[in-house]
Amino acid sequence: MLEPQLEETKDRRSVELFAGGGGLAMGVHQAGFRPLLVNEIVKWACQTLLDNEAELRGDEERLPLPGERWPLVPGDVNDVKFHYLHDEVDLLAGGPPCQPFSLGGVAKGDEDKRNMFPQMFRAIRDIQPKAVICENVQGLLRPSFRPYFEYIERELCLPFVERQEGTDWREHDEILRERLSTTLANPKEKYELVTTRVNAADYGVPQIRNRIIIVAFRSDLGVDIERFRKSIAPTHSEAALNRSIRDGSYWKRHKVDARIRKLVEARLPREVAIDDGKLPWLTLRDALMYDLATYGVEKKRQLPPVSWEQLDRVTMAGGVPYHVGWPDARIYAGHTPNVLDRPAKTVKAGVHGVPGGESVLLTDDLLTEPTASETPTFRHRYMTVRETARVMTFPDEWKLAGPRGEQMRQLGNAVPVLLARFFANAVAEALNEADERR
Repeated sequence: MLEPQLEETKDRRSVELFAGGGGLAMGVHQAGFRPLLVNEIVKWACQTLLDNEAELRGDEERLPLPGERWPLVPGDVNDVKFHYLHDEVDLLAGGPPCQPFSLGGVAKGDEDKRNMFPQMFRAIRDIQPKAVICENVQGLLRPSFRPYFEYIERELCLPFVERQEGTDWREHDEILRERLSTTLANPKEKYELVTTRVNAADYGVPQIRNRIIIVAFRSDLGVDIERFRKSIAPTHSEAALNRSIRDGSYWKRHKVDARIRKLVEARLPREVAIDDGKLPWLTLRDALMYDLATYGVEKKRQLPPVSWEQLDRVTMAGGVPYHVGWPDARIYAGHTPNVLDRPAKTVKAGVHGVPGGESVLLTDDLLTEPTASETPTFRHRYMTVRETARVMTFPDEWKLAGPRGEQMRQLGNAVPVLLARFFANAVAEALNEADERR
């Protein structure tokens, strides 16, 4: 299941903006890119990065040597200087804050001061990276935002056609449309885009998480865009999961009570889908059984059970860090819980790090027995921070700074590590192939 890493001989280099708790940065790094600069503004997220792979860069603008820790520049991205990185970067990656565009945000779009796409474009102009990965919410594709999103795409195609202060984005969009209709742009100042709607579950992440990922390649490199599109096709499917449950191969990984198995199988569609050649979606039960970021489903690393008597906000189940039970979980309208044998629901940052019913899971512990007329009920509890991190495919060794609410916020705002690694691997291969043809 794990994507092969690039050969060590290729010194691919990256810059990460809006790094948060490190999901995208880690996936990019695991794909073989060496971070030259990492930026984040939130205090606890910065501490998480420092507790793991990063160190403070300081005021000296220099390129780190191979083997050095990630150089972190904390603070507002508006204040970060990029000129010293010009022509040194293979991949610029980042997920600009999504609140202006998410259903949970205030939905002001381009008028919202938290819109950080302009800073991505400034970084591209200063650095001229070979490739860009930008992740964001699907709210950008809502009808009310679609015209602005298409403008963002055109601005990413021509980032050097800079929007002048005081110019309305619609006026700037007309300029971009006109420039794109000509062939006069310098190929090194133009980018070819691939915008993809993704569900993280379709790429081996045990979570339903719908996002968009924009990948851009500098035009002068001659990257085969159609070949790249094919390389990022989904690898997993719901139909394959249903087949694996029905034929029993799923249960070979999970030894559960026959009553539970029967209940799960009863919820499957009656029709057996045609084999689509994909791997099965991974489930929440898979995430609790395997450290997917490190070992895939090849080696069990089961999380210890959380005792009902120790939902005390303190006790680490089995001594595992961040695996702490939390009391008072509730199921209520609009906040249905996670079930073990499907991918988890979308991990959300929530209000003050409290994501509501989306972080509740139904366990295998029956409260009532199944009958012919009534659906059984199961005991439920909040997911622990460690369980949530597994759903986001962070490895168990990854430390999370701050109180529980801040840890959950970092996870909810992150890019799943395996999703980031998949796309970064595809970018690296596309760049390698382009290099071989030149």
